[in-house]
Amino acid sequence: MNTHGDSPRPRILFVCNTNGGKSQMAAALLRQRAGDALQVESAGLVPAGQINRLAAEVLAENGADMRSEVPSALSEARLRAADRVIIVGGAQVPELEGVAMERWVPRTAPESLANDRERMEFLRSDLETRVVQLEHDIAGGQS
Repeated sequence: MNTHGDSPRPRILFVCNTNGGKSQMAAALLRQRAGDALQVESAGLVPAGQINRLAAEVLAENGADMRSEVPSALSEARLRAADRVIIVGGAQVPELEGVAMERWVPRTAPESLANDRERMEFLRSDLETRVVQLEHDIAGGQS
């Protein structure tokens, strides 16, 4: 795994459209699992004015915290500084030479889910599964 300059810890950057929900959720879940072993950041193409309150509440139920986070803007510098860039959802992130990006397309919630909370819980579960696999992949790639 590539590392950058002053820190041997891999830098993971999650990106979504507004940086108010999905990318913040994924980042908080990875921080909860990895602790200080990774540098975890998130950003959005057009940052929202605030974090999605329901996303933060649903995440807090599982012990991950994003309530104090502030949506932030994606930049070329942030993309280039990351060891791994993960686009969560449909954000159209411009490709940059030398920057490997992957996309997580969250599973579609079943229509049987009755309300926004249940759909957000479904998203949280999907992201948790992906974060567990990501952490496993990163840990397996280090010597």
